[in-house]
Amino acid sequence: MGFINRSLITCLIILLVFTNTRPISCEKDDDPMRERYRKWMAKYNRTHKDDNQREKRFQIYKANVELIEAFNAINDDYKLADNKFADITNAEFRKRYMGLKGSSSRVPLLDIKQNEEHSEKAREMLEAVPEKIDWRKKGAVSEVRDQGPCGACWAFSAVAAIEGITKIKSGRMVALSEQELVDCNMIDDGCYGGLMTDAFDFVRLNGGITTQSDYPYQGQQGECKTSKLDHHAATIKGYRNVTVNEQSLLKAVASQPVSVGIDASSMAFQFYTNGVFTGPCGVELNHGVTIVGYDTDGKNKYWIAKNSWGAGWGESGYMRMKRGVEGNLGLCGITTLASYPVV
Repeated sequence: MGFINRSLITCLIILLVFTNTRPISCEKDDDPMRERYRKWMAKYNRTHKDDNQREKRFQIYKANVELIEAFNAINDDYKLADNKFADITNAEFRKRYMGLKGSSSRVPLLDIKQNEEHSEKAREMLEAVPEKIDWRKKGAVSEVRDQGPCGACWAFSAVAAIEGITKIKSGRMVALSEQELVDCNMIDDGCYGGLMTDAFDFVRLNGGITTQSDYPYQGQQGECKTSKLDHHAATIKGYRNVTVNEQSLLKAVASQPVSVGIDASSMAFQFYTNGVFTGPCGVELNHGVTIVGYDTDGKNKYWIAKNSWGAGWGESGYMRMKRGVEGNLGLCGITTLASYPVV
C-alpha cells in the first residue's frame, strides 16, 4: 500500500513539474487542419496574445475552410480560398471592411450649362460602345492598394476614378491621395464610411487633390494636414451619376473608370479568389469599388472591379462580376450608385 502511495506521489510530482514547464494541449500535432492553419499564420504573419485567442481563431479558420471547400466542390463559375480574411467571422469582416454609408442624393454639383455640354458630348462619344475594354491595359489604372481595417473604400473608389480620367485626358498617371479625403473631407466619416460623390465634391470644391506620396495612406483617420490642401496634382469640375441600368453603366465604363457601390457583405465575396462572381449578394450597398472594364469569358459577361483589399485578395486585387443580369440594379446593386468624375 505504501509503495502504491509513493508511486502515486511520484507521478503527481512529475505531472506538476511537467505542467509547470510546458502547457498541456489537447491539440493533435498531426491534425492536418492545424498544420494548415500554422502555415496560413506564417504566410499572413499572424500572432496571438495567448493560447485562448489562438484556439478561438483556429476554430473560426476551420469553419471557414470547411465552408470554402464545400462551396468549391459544387461551384464552377468562381472559386473561394482561405485568404487573409480566413480567421475572422463574416460579422467581423463586415464591421471592419464595409465603408459605404447611406445613399447619395444623386444630384451632381455641375452647373446646368456644364451638364448639358457634357451630356451632348457623352451621347456623341458613346454611340459605338466597344465589345470589351480594360483600362488597365491603357495605363489608366494604378496599382491595387489596401485600405486595411478602415472603412475608407469610398475614398479608394473615388481616387481610382479620378486617376483614370486624369490619365485619359492628360496622359499622366498620377497616384493620388486617399488619406487627404479620409482626413480632410468633413462631409464623410473617414474610416467609418463615406460616399464617392462626396469625395468628388470635396476635390472639386478644394480645387484639386494631392499625390499619394505627398499625403500617404495611414489606415486610420488623422488630423487634416491643411498645408497639403493646395498641392493639386489633379483637378475635376464635378461628377455625373449614371442612370440605374447596366447599359448606361456599360456606356460610362467605355469612356472611363466608374465608381460604384455594391453589396460585398457575403462570405462568398469575403473569400473570393478567381472566376466570374455570380453571387449570392443583395442590393443593400455597403462597399465602394471602381469598374475599370468589361469583357466576356465565353460563358459569362462580366465587369472588371478594382477593389481596395490588397493584391492578395481575388484576382490580384480585382474581381470579375457577372453583368447582364435580370433587372436594372445589376449584380449586387452595381448600377444603383454609379458615378464618375468630370474634368
